[in-house]
Amino acid sequence: MPLRKDAQRNRERLVEAARAVFAERGLDVALDDVARRAGVSIGTLYNRFPTRADLVAAVFADRRETVIEIAEHALAMNDAWAGFVHFVEQVCRMQAADRGYNDLSARSIPQAAPTPDHLRGHELMTEIVERAKRSGALRPDFVLADMAFVTWAITRTIEATGDVDPQAWRRHLGFVLDGLRAQAAHPLPVPALTDDQVSRIMRSC
Repeated sequence: MPLRKDAQRNRERLVEAARAVFAERGLDVALDDVARRAGVSIGTLYNRFPTRADLVAAVFADRRETVIEIAEHALAMNDAWAGFVHFVEQVCRMQAADRGYNDLSARSIPQAAPTPDHLRGHELMTEIVERAKRSGALRPDFVLADMAFVTWAITRTIEATGDVDPQAWRRHLGFVLDGLRAQAAHPLPVPALTDDQVSRIMRSC
């Protein structure tokens, strides 16, 4: 059933307020502050969004679409390594621009089942990684689950340096990317995490 006009306005105000507050202060901000920014009661917030996860999902729903667009552009690039680098850099840029999204990148939101956007994004990211490996540019033992290490590392760098030098993460990422080149590869001491292990870690953050 469609929401009444006033209820729809409240929902939109809450999403916009949460987007601004999360970007400024991260995902763990008190929801009272979100309601206050939106000019509604905390009861209204919980009527529209029963859990924090519901609100977070609404705020960042468009980010999956953006990541898909970035991934599609990366795959359209002629050079597979350049496409891989473009994808990683652009996602990290999104993290650096929004503290809430930076927090989200290191954790998982509970959901009943993967959405079509989630599945599409996973499919595209897998192809970005496999294409770069087939080209001989990306080290052959890198798997999609290893992308979590890149994300977690840059997340922490952004947290630590954002107030002092907002571009410092780019230097860190430069070191990481050089270490992922095939010609720099050495045998690794332990196997990659499984997708299930990555999900369990992100749920615990």
